[in-house]
Amino acid sequence: MDVKTLCLGVLIRGEASGYEIKKQLEEGPLAQFCRAGFGSIYPALGQLKAKGLVTWSEHSQEGRPDKKIYRITDQGIAAFRKALRKEPSDDRVHSESLFMIFFQGFLDSGRAAEIVDAYRETYRQIATRMRVADLTEAPAGHRFVHAIGQSIYEAIVDAVERNRHLLSEDVDKKALATEK
Repeated sequence: MDVKTLCLGVLIRGEASGYEIKKQLEEGPLAQFCRAGFGSIYPALGQLKAKGLVTWSEHSQEGRPDKKIYRITDQGIAAFRKALRKEPSDDRVHSESLFMIFFQGFLDSGRAAEIVDAYRETYRQIATRMRVADLTEAPAGHRFVHAIGQSIYEAIVDAVERNRHLLSEDVDKKALATEK
């Protein structure tokens, strides 16, 4: 999904500032599968405004610059619906941790273990938060995506625990190679 569609998706749920849109994409219900930074959110909002898909109003803040609050227009809702009709692209996992572990041989001794342990703990915490979340009032789509996300995070924790021993195999091979 492009950033403009992500912004429309947040705004269809209610008005928000650029900062609040970023927070929704970092900490809200979309956080586990959508990402966008200020460097792409604000240009996207400008483009959406130019096309009449959002409007904004300025709200003064004491001791700070005025805050723009964005709202989706009827034309924006139609554009969002149209964007949802496209075929979704394949999912991809973006992970600096996995990238670094992939190149374990270039890491300092013990660093891969540190990274993988932190990776496991992060996903364990997310899965725990998801497990206790009360979604009884949430729409069916929210509950479905939540259940899929929870399953993914629990599966990652399980896979890390079942396969962590593989990291020590390369260390053992390196030790044997240097002894010869």
